[in-house]
Amino acid sequence: MNAAGPKITSALPAIRPLDEAAINRIAAGEVIERPAAAVKELVENALDAGARRVDIAFADGGKTLIRVADDGHGIAAADLPLALARHATSKTDGADLLDISSFGFRGEALASMAAVGRLRLASRAAGSPEAAEIAVDAGRPGPVRPAALGRGTVVELRGLFHATPARLKFLRSDRAEAQAIHDTVRRLAMAAPRVAFSLRDVSGDETGRTLLRADAETGDDTTALHARLAALMGREFAENAVPVDAAHDGLRLHGLAGLPAASRGAAVAQFLFVNGRPLRDRMLLGALRAGYADLLARDRHPAAALFLECDPQRVDVNVHPAKAEVRFREPGPVRGLVVASLRHALASAGHRGTTVASDFALGAMRGAPAPAGASWQPRPPSRPGVASLHAAAAAQAPIPGLGEVPQAPFAAGPLTDEAEAAAGHPLGAARAQLFGTYIVAQTDSAMVLVDAHAAHERLVYERLKALARGGPVPAQALLVPEIVTLSEPEAAGLLAQAEALARLGLVLEPFGPGAVAVRATPALLGTLDAGALLRDVLDALADSGDVALLDARIDAVLSRMACHGSVRAGRQLRPEEMNALLREMEATPRSAQCNHGRPTFVRLERADIERLFGRR
Repeated sequence: MNAAGPKITSALPAIRPLDEAAINRIAAGEVIERPAAAVKELVENALDAGARRVDIAFADGGKTLIRVADDGHGIAAADLPLALARHATSKTDGADLLDISSFGFRGEALASMAAVGRLRLASRAAGSPEAAEIAVDAGRPGPVRPAALGRGTVVELRGLFHATPARLKFLRSDRAEAQAIHDTVRRLAMAAPRVAFSLRDVSGDETGRTLLRADAETGDDTTALHARLAALMGREFAENAVPVDAAHDGLRLHGLAGLPAASRGAAVAQFLFVNGRPLRDRMLLGALRAGYADLLARDRHPAAALFLECDPQRVDVNVHPAKAEVRFREPGPVRGLVVASLRHALASAGHRGTTVASDFALGAMRGAPAPAGASWQPRPPSRPGVASLHAAAAAQAPIPGLGEVPQAPFAAGPLTDEAEAAAGHPLGAARAQLFGTYIVAQTDSAMVLVDAHAAHERLVYERLKALARGGPVPAQALLVPEIVTLSEPEAAGLLAQAEALARLGLVLEPFGPGAVAVRATPALLGTLDAGALLRDVLDALADSGDVALLDARIDAVLSRMACHGSVRAGRQLRPEEMNALLREMEATPRSAQCNHGRPTFVRLERADIERLFGRR
């Protein structure tokens, strides 16, 4: 017999029901796995009770004390023992568990807490002349007694898991548990902007330390929500986010989505809600990521707070004991709405010089307030010659000064007056080129530094995407087919996608074992190194899968192609070419990021520059 395995006996064990205390302790392990879960259940009860203010206090990471007080409608004295009974609730009659409009409805939370700790429940029902309380220790309730309480309900939980001490070993440090409580309260406060919240750590003394305070917001629903998000996610997030508000087929999505340049190194600022319920749903998180496709590098993560509202019948919130997950009856429309809404909001935001980008550039400025990002909508080109860079690339007739002149660290730009520099151009007028890579432009109130290669790469990419969406991408036949030698598996993989690649303007034919003949390339890219292009296409196919599924995966191939048709770093541009690039950036959605998610320009307000030199 394996000493580590279960003990095996020949006698058949008798089947018998567990006692109520054991049942409640098992339920507690599912519902209350850590102090933050207890806080979540108690705060949700307060919100369901119509509270306008919720005050939370805890000690030692919630292990020794959790107290939640609210000003809701309260519980009648006669109902206090029933409130502690398992599967007793006022929030549903159980007839239709798909029609749930409240947070708590399973009737397990209070009973679970009472089974593993010492719980005191005091409440004064609306209209009642006095309050009452009941205490429970490890599942053993005491009598209902009078209490001193003005209104609402106070739940105090002490010694969490003292009745099941083995579970204490699985809790993390006090600091980690305190952080989990803070995150839980913050999410719930986001979903209830008209409710005031306070969170205090009272370890050591009752006065404690305030960790979170949010006053009730006023104004219309959108104004209140955005104000609450700014208060809890930070003013920087609010200044670098775009509003999202879209509805389709009985679904509505609203909230704030961070600009791509304000992305994070980890998925720590993604908050998703369904009918006001905070959750971590994998399908919704995947849709959030898809909405930022083409705009973020692989190791960057968007910041967003999105609220999905739908008929309760369309989502099952009863699939997880702690209500941390949901199941949509029709996930396809939900995902489609999230992806489309994000793409539309980010595209219609035009170009915004984010305060985050400015912070990178102004790292030496300690404590200086971040400038608000100016924004505009993409507009048609305002002067002839906007497409000159593309035309030159297509014809491969070098732009004068582009690639033929020796590199110079600085090339003087046009010396126009300031009025012309700012005349209707959000990216201003080009003044100079630095290191053969960066364009220095001036507006009426700012300096703009543009990565010419990254910006033109995005412009070429967007043109390729537009061509691909409208039909086959125009191809230019090569006078002499270029033979590219690859490994046999690589050549076979490319040729298997030959039909799909031909629709992108890349025409391939077999040329013996492990070799491919390139007959034509996308016209927009001009003359290029076919071998380098094919290897990039192979990388894109390896990353994204079968290119025949065009809508979902073709952009990866187009992005790699765009790199081969863009202005190369180190090439010197003439003033008119620099200005043409700026004008087309203004006319192209998403041109604030290159194909790899990096910013294409940084904007420094004049006031920031003056602060750098001590003029402010």
